[in-house]
Amino acid sequence: MSAGAFDMLLIRKFRPSDLQKVYEIEAQSFKDPYHPIFLINLYELYGDTFLVAEEDSQVVGYVIARKVDAKGHIIAIAVDPRHRCRGIGKALMLAVEEELRKKGVVELWLEVRVSNTRAVKFYKRLGYVEKGILKGYYSDGEDAMLLKKYMLW
Repeated sequence: MSAGAFDMLLIRKFRPSDLQKVYEIEAQSFKDPYHPIFLINLYELYGDTFLVAEEDSQVVGYVIARKVDAKGHIIAIAVDPRHRCRGIGKALMLAVEEELRKKGVVELWLEVRVSNTRAVKFYKRLGYVEKGILKGYYSDGEDAMLLKKYMLW
């Protein structure tokens, strides 16, 4: 990645006008995508931690998280397939972790398909560690890997 690669990348809070693009990315990224109405519900519940990455005025990725007591749950993250492997996912994760830190979160968790080895490696590079397997977690019966990160602020 060259210096200045993110000069045009903006991480900001989701706006309802972003819904169509966020849903397109969601549908391209997951076997069982969240319905647009559910995405709006998540925004209504967790607007402070529903972030998008914008490049050249186009949404290219998003992350959704929630705070539960002193823990943060990464609900979903995805980057437009044409913009992957450029650090956008990492920028989104670091931004949402910072938002959760401001809310007093000391531990984060997320679930990922056991077959999604690329995502597992991504999360482990960010400091997440495997804490177990959730049998039959997904609607198609696939197991999920539970990953956690303990925040040392």
